[in-house]
Amino acid sequence: MAVTVSPERDVVVPPVQRAFREALYAGAIALGLFVLFIGLRTDQNISNELILVQRWLLLALVVIATAVGRFLYVGYAQPAMERAKAEKAKAPAVVAEPGFVRRNFNKIGVVVLLLYPIAMVLAFGFQGSLKWVDNFGIQILIYVMLAWGLNIVVGLAGLLDLGYVAFYAVGAYAYALLGTHFGLSFWILLPAAGCMAAFWGVMLGFPVLRLRGDYLAIVTLAFGEIIRLVLINWREVTNGSAGVSGIPKVSFFGLMSFNVSDPNYIAKVLHIAQSGAYYKIFLYYLILGLCFITAFVTIRLRRLPVGRAWEALREDEIACRSLGINTTTTKLTAFATGAMFGGFAGSFFAARQGFVSPESFVFLESAIILAIVVLGGMGSLGGIAVAALVMIGGTEILRELGFLKAVFGPDFTPELYRMLLFGMAMVIVMLWKPRGFVGSREPTAFLKERRAVSGSFTKEGHG
Repeated sequence: MAVTVSPERDVVVPPVQRAFREALYAGAIALGLFVLFIGLRTDQNISNELILVQRWLLLALVVIATAVGRFLYVGYAQPAMERAKAEKAKAPAVVAEPGFVRRNFNKIGVVVLLLYPIAMVLAFGFQGSLKWVDNFGIQILIYVMLAWGLNIVVGLAGLLDLGYVAFYAVGAYAYALLGTHFGLSFWILLPAAGCMAAFWGVMLGFPVLRLRGDYLAIVTLAFGEIIRLVLINWREVTNGSAGVSGIPKVSFFGLMSFNVSDPNYIAKVLHIAQSGAYYKIFLYYLILGLCFITAFVTIRLRRLPVGRAWEALREDEIACRSLGINTTTTKLTAFATGAMFGGFAGSFFAARQGFVSPESFVFLESAIILAIVVLGGMGSLGGIAVAALVMIGGTEILRELGFLKAVFGPDFTPELYRMLLFGMAMVIVMLWKPRGFVGSREPTAFLKERRAVSGSFTKEGHG
């Protein structure tokens, strides 16, 4: 059995005894943290007076669950992982051949994504599939595209950007305003929104050319807040907090419309039954195609000189300059390219929602996108996609957990605890996989043989 030795007294502490002590500490900390969040809740009575609702039983359950979880982890899970790690270190190194799923992971993923709407329609019907195609398919793919765009800035170039949601907002408002006031088509405004977001990416890049680390993060955070405040206060153009409504839908490449009142409505042209599922399915394949374009461009750019310059900048900016690489243009191209994909995603978001407002582009969105990039493994497209599926899909599925009301009472709303579970998932993943879901990367430049480089051997675990 694994034991713990105290350095001061050289006393051997059994794992169970140490686990019991740490469980008490964890329970006390949980009690102090959650007594005001869970134990007490503000509510209004029939006289419209503010009252406190006591929920001591729920608080006790949370504290007990925290203490028991800490006890099991320290007393049993941690020693088991240490023993497994020691046995693995003693065992001879054996290079196992990757299985069929691992060898063909990308192809299997593409096939599943292409068949997903069809499977949902077959399982739930046209109307029943709307929720699964929209909330789980389109919503997750939007965040995948945003995270892949931010991955160019953070994962490849190593520039910490906390204001990425600003480019998302620029793309959304560019399509919303130009589409509603000038009646331009989505297919014209999609590249226009990307170019406009790229322009603002360059505008952000110029002031931060000499900044690194925390200072860069603060400036980009301020840029995101500036854009949001401009959207709120420039009422003559953006309509302020009321937002922009009546945004035109996407047409089927200008050939057919998804508006029932139009003569070229898709159901009238094809002589099929009317259903709102056609538009959602089309939007699903549209955002899936945009994600594929983002992945293709990212992979191709990594193999070009500009992509290798991004990786050199990420590893060491001083060494990058000593090699004669122009860090100014390297940073500006990273900001512009990442912002362009954010603008594409923003224009699609506006077309999907039909309404945009500044509340959709708060700092929390930037934090979620950055968390997806970090948790998936910076520089890894597959890992980021898995992280988006777990994080966004996990929070969306809370809406379906109605049985929790039978446990915690009829007033329990699972969606309100999505950020708590989101934070817990982040902590667990960081303890389990500190370098992200994919902790290794394959360099674009290699000698004789391509080999994956562990995240432990790269600066700050990038890649």
